[in-house]
This record gives sequence, C-alpha cells and structure tokens, in this order.
Amino acid sequence: MIQLSPAAADEIHRLRARTSLPEARFRLSVQPGGCLDYYYHLSFDAAVSSDDVILNLNGIEVVVDQPSLALLSDLTIDYSEDLMGGSFRFYNPNAGENCGCGNSFSLPLKD
Repeated sequence: MIQLSPAAADEIHRLRARTSLPEARFRLSVQPGGCLDYYYHLSFDAAVSSDDVILNLNGIEVVVDQPSLALLSDLTIDYSEDLMGGSFRFYNPNAGENCGCGNSFSLPLKD
C-alpha cells in the first residue's frame, strides 16, 4: 500500500491548485534512468488508461500504472522543506540502493 504523509498531501493540493487542469489526477510512476536504474516521476494527468490503478490516498486520487505499482508497494511519500527549498521524499522498502538525490533507486540484486 502506498502512503502519503499529510505534508505530501498538502503539497499536492497546493500544486494542483496551480495547474491549468483542475480535473487532473496526481500521477505517480517509475521511469528508467536517473542516477541509478529508476527514478520517481510525479505529474498531473487528465488521462487514465485501462491498466492504471487509481488509489485514494489522503483524499487525493493517485494514478499508478501497473508496471510502476509493482515497484512502489509499501512506498511512503513525504514532503519537507529545508534551507535548499522543498521536495518530496521517497521511502521505498523495495529499493536495494537509493541515490543521494533521493529521487533515484535500484532494485536489490537477485541471487
């Protein structure tokens, strides 16, 4: 189960209010690339395909495609601000390694 912290939900609501697509849902996906093998991709998307899963997390409809869902089970997304600004933080127990940037990860090696 993917979880959003209250701070992450507040930031998503704030960002949605600034988009030109008020009907857009929050899309969470995993893309190949980044510092390691994969990176988290966050966007707003009005389109939903038949293989997408829609989750209701803290009152936010979160759309996740099936391939990404397998890599994101038990993911927790938080949001925090520091002297460098604000950013989403990802806590993924499925990751074998996380990049220092916090947005990229690799899977554990299989024996």
